[in-house]
Amino acid sequence: MKRSIEQQLCEWKAGKNRKPLILNGARQVGKTYLLREFGERYYKNVVYVNLETNTSVAAYFGDDISPERIIRFLETYAGEAIIPEETLIILDEIQSCERALTSLKYFCEETPEYHIAAAGSLLGVAIHREKYSFPVGKVDTITMHPFTFEEFLWAVGENSLCDEIKAHYETLEPMPEALHNKAIDLYRCYLITGGMPAAVSEFATTNKLINVSDIQNKILNDYLADMAKYASNSESVKIRACYNSIPAQLAKENKKFQYKVVQRGGSSTIFGESIEWLNFAGIVLKCQRIEQAFEPVSVYADLSSFKLYMGDVGLLTMKSGMSQHTVLSGEPNLFMGAVCENYVAQSLAAKGYALHYWTSEHTAELDFVIQKGNEIIGIEVKKSQHTKSKSLFEFIKKYSPAYSIRLSEKNFGEADNNVRVVPLYAAFCI
Repeated sequence: MKRSIEQQLCEWKAGKNRKPLILNGARQVGKTYLLREFGERYYKNVVYVNLETNTSVAAYFGDDISPERIIRFLETYAGEAIIPEETLIILDEIQSCERALTSLKYFCEETPEYHIAAAGSLLGVAIHREKYSFPVGKVDTITMHPFTFEEFLWAVGENSLCDEIKAHYETLEPMPEALHNKAIDLYRCYLITGGMPAAVSEFATTNKLINVSDIQNKILNDYLADMAKYASNSESVKIRACYNSIPAQLAKENKKFQYKVVQRGGSSTIFGESIEWLNFAGIVLKCQRIEQAFEPVSVYADLSSFKLYMGDVGLLTMKSGMSQHTVLSGEPNLFMGAVCENYVAQSLAAKGYALHYWTSEHTAELDFVIQKGNEIIGIEVKKSQHTKSKSLFEFIKKYSPAYSIRLSEKNFGEADNNVRVVPLYAAFCI
């Protein structure tokens, strides 16, 4: 299935100052599959090794990690020649082998002609917890996210609809009603499947949603297993408690993460590191609060106040217990507001935006504020076609942005005060 990140891989391959590549991302977002497909498509041969399951290869990195020695060993292991510029070397699950991570520095410095890519599901956790020596400045890094709605449309063969959405986002001319309704229906399906490749593949292959929750349950169980494997017993209990609390956190009127929801008497002292574990693992999205919306927006973040979203909206829908019928029908449901926010957070994160939300000194709260170039853009999220809210207009009154965006199930259009009315299904265009 086509992924937009493939273009970044092609640019890395063609780069004049190419360094070893690290592909980051949560477990099961498709890193290994993408690298192997990329290698098969753009290289003469691929040498692949999983450093977590193949302990004999991982052990070889324990001694001398000079590139020429490693290359000779990998050639013997794979039974084929490794040719500069023509062979892609893939080191999978590199977080399980610190010396392999360190070796990337020497590949960069001594043998830049070799094309080497590493993938790590919990690399952020390993570096943070185990104090790994990360080869700063010696690697290129790309972060991979779950499928966006754009990629979901590609997967289900709706490339033309995707192109129509992007064209109408540029002009803000309403979509033909039939296409708009079709896009809304597919967007609601996406809220159920989410962007995990296994779930998307199931829907794309069968055009059914009935088995998606079973696939998502397995993914969640794998996440829980990682919590037990890569953290101590006491830490894993706290990490799991924080993760399990996310649906309840988002169900509150004030969606700010509150430690007391995790456990009575909970505090950042008790659960702060657990939140960071989830963030480093890439399975949650952290959205920081700001009180001022000026460039650069990140310096105005209140580090003590934040929202937590799940890294994949389909996992939130399933974990919350929301019925598929409720999502597909569009019938009124309070929790759908949280699901829509999570979807937008996921869409923005996949485009590389830092996530922030804005609150005024009064009672206004704007769902998202992003910085695009030197522009600060306020984004309001509405779950249906009801779009009345004072928060966006208070934000506009205070900061006079060039434009703002209101996401809802309404068709494309424009409103007063330079507000762009954008359907939720077009969030990937922002």
